[in-house]
Amino acid sequence: MSTGSSVLTVRIPADVKAKLDKLAEATKRSKSFLAQEAITHYIDLESWQIAEIHKAIGETDAGDFATDDEITAVTSNWGVHAG
Repeated sequence: MSTGSSVLTVRIPADVKAKLDKLAEATKRSKSFLAQEAITHYIDLESWQIAEIHKAIGETDAGDFATDDEITAVTSNWGVHAG
């Protein structure tokens, strides 16, 4: 849910700006719209990845590891032999 908007000024390489200009023209979207979409997508992806890393660290700290037998059972389905 959007709670309004604010202005953010960023510096980007000239070649990236040229690509943004072409994409905006081709899609009939504003450069601002495309930049917002790109930033939103990047932040969502990075936030998800950081959350998964923290979750994995918590599992590691709790000693929640797969056993050798569990790993062998999974990898044998792939035709891979662990060990």
